Amino acid sequence: MFYIYILKSKIDQKLYTGYTSDLKKRLNEHISGYVQSTKTRRPLELLYYEAYNNKNSALKREKYLKTTKGKNELRKQIGNDMRR
Repeated sequence: MFYIYILKSKIDQKLYTGYTSDLKKRLNEHISGYVQSTKTRRPLELLYYEAYNNKNSALKREKYLKTTKGKNELRKQIGNDMRR
């Protein structure tokens, strides 16, 4: 399986969108501070994820969710959790 995921910083409320083939391992890397782009924004919470059978589909979705249109769609899906 391949996953796209959204993390939310409990410090600055900002979101991080990522892709992985091992969601549990990747989350542990983020939480432990091994990921450069999120280590200063800890603690983090997993806000949302989607699973895909196909790597290309997951990467395409990740790229889309990083666009303004994708972020707006995500806000509609998961609501106010993105703003808190």
